[in-house]
Amino acid sequence: MGFRLPAILRGKQILQRSSSANQTASMDVPKGYLAVYVGRKRFVIPVSYLNKPSFQDLLIQAEEEFGYDHPMGGLTIPCCENMFIDVISCLNCS
Repeated sequence: MGFRLPAILRGKQILQRSSSANQTASMDVPKGYLAVYVGRKRFVIPVSYLNKPSFQDLLIQAEEEFGYDHPMGGLTIPCCENMFIDVISCLNCS
């Protein structure tokens, strides 16, 4: 039983690239913002939206549907993308 060193090294390189890609994804959220998922799309929104009643309604829906175990690994909002964009647009205007 022997180990195939080149295959092990390639596997290690793939894992390192994957790990650095995850770090980059989490680092591209500026201070004062958070990433949320609607469907499979990712949105970066201001933290101040968390205090807005219309956004809190979306958070309540997320809690009812997913609890604290979100399938995408981040905060997932269970609504259609168009509805989310409408809510965010209203928050941007106010």
